Amino acid sequence: MRRADRLFRLVEILRSKRLATGAWLAEQLHVSLRTLYRDIHDLSLSGVPIEGEAGVGYRLRYRLDVPPLLFDPAELEALLVGSRMVQVWGDNDLAQAATAALAKIHNVLPELLRREAQQAQLFIPPQPLDRPHHLTELRRAVRKRRIVRMSYQREDGEPSERTLWPLGLFFWGRNWTLVGWCLLREGFRHFRVDRVQQLMVSEETFPDQKGRRLADFFDELECAEGIKIPRQ
Repeated sequence: MRRADRLFRLVEILRSKRLATGAWLAEQLHVSLRTLYRDIHDLSLSGVPIEGEAGVGYRLRYRLDVPPLLFDPAELEALLVGSRMVQVWGDNDLAQAATAALAKIHNVLPELLRREAQQAQLFIPPQPLDRPHHLTELRRAVRKRRIVRMSYQREDGEPSERTLWPLGLFFWGRNWTLVGWCLLREGFRHFRVDRVQQLMVSEETFPDQKGRRLADFFDELECAEGIKIPRQ
């Protein structure tokens, strides 16, 4: 077991025990008492609220108020790469939010985890394309269930006017796609966000109507494709 993984495991054990002796902890981690004492010392210096002493036992002074300690190295890498992807492929608001989130993660990480984050070798190259102009407005419309009207350029180049109940946004590696219930076609349709020419988000909201929900779109797609689609 890598030392970083062992430290994560030690914190997890202390979170679940009121008091644990050094000998018992060393047995659980398959290390010597000397190694355990060194690990506890290093964690304490990094800000982990451990109290106790050799021969008596160890515990956390309070229920962890340091959420990053719940991350193991793989989870931390997942958060970092996810935030970096949003910085590159999201709209300006999402990119700024991702930057702020990364800063918060780094600011509250104890020293040991901060080193793990700095050593993560996962990179997201910048995209050469412009960010979709209407992505921010569409995200808000989806969240607030606002009906949208848009001028759209179809794949064949022809213009189209649509009124939609916007249900969800999907990212396919290079393009964002809006899925919604189209009032013109009376069915689910999807539209590439970069082909939206003009957009108007109304104050009018749409209902959570059976047969026209995002879950119904997934059901319809799964039935047609014969595959199970992850929904979270």
